[in-house]
Amino acid sequence: MNIIFWIIVGIIAGFLAEKIMGRSHGLLTNLIVGIVGAVIGGFIANALGFAWGGWIGSTIVATIGAILLLFLLGLVKRRA
Repeated sequence: MNIIFWIIVGIIAGFLAEKIMGRSHGLLTNLIVGIVGAVIGGFIANALGFAWGGWIGSTIVATIGAILLLFLLGLVKRRA
């Protein structure tokens, strides 16, 4: 059940980050961005001492991480 939770949170977070950043990706890309964003967001939240649990907290942390990931990828893409 835990893997299904992360897949759903990853898709939602990737979709929200895509809309906030004004990008257009597919479902698989949203999933990947959302899961990587969850790792980044979780690392940052733990480093700052935040403990957000549950569906909503996990989605918020993953979305913030996904937005940061898309922002950083945009910077790298512009320089290349």
